[in-house]
Amino acid sequence: MKILIACEESQRVCTAFRDKGHEAYSCDIVMCSGNHPEWHIWSDVTPLLNGNCTFRTCDGQAHTVTGKWDMILAFPPCTYLSRAGSTSLFRKSGMDQERYDRGQQAASFFRSILDADCDKICIENPVPIKIFGLPEPTQIIQPYYFGVPVSKMTLLWLKGLPFLCPTNVVEPQYTFVTYPLFKNSSGKYKQRNRSKTFREIAEAMALSWG
Repeated sequence: MKILIACEESQRVCTAFRDKGHEAYSCDIVMCSGNHPEWHIWSDVTPLLNGNCTFRTCDGQAHTVTGKWDMILAFPPCTYLSRAGSTSLFRKSGMDQERYDRGQQAASFFRSILDADCDKICIENPVPIKIFGLPEPTQIIQPYYFGVPVSKMTLLWLKGLPFLCPTNVVEPQYTFVTYPLFKNSSGKYKQRNRSKTFREIAEAMALSWG
């Protein structure tokens, strides 16, 4: 299958599907950290969503998709959509208009992925703020369903795909905040590190859908 992994710089999901023999490409507006520039599109993903496109990976090679992508998996930014950021949106003095506008832009981007001309789509995000009117998610997962002893509710919006099957259910020992991998980092590194998909979940996606 030809698979587009939108908004992924870590390449963990891309690599998991490549390991299954699929032609997967990660795409992000930042350079990849997964050490496979030959699989990475350093660009805005929007023009690629509906297929019938030509693009270059970071090794300079040109690629063409004729017709639809076989699958799109997406991890759009949640900074302005996540319920965790609601205290920054709603202040004592009222709504932060700039943050609200950015949230509306993020919600529009989210919908453009979900409405893409592709038969199989998965979007992953945390619980959103209701004011932005995103559709109801299809499935709720936790890292500890896949062998990672962390509690962090994660939502999946699925189109044309079955539920993601748990692979190794364990007891959660940490919250996302107290998990040592994130607790001992700071600043932009901490934010980027938290946004990376756990390898165990990436492998489960490739196992369930690849």
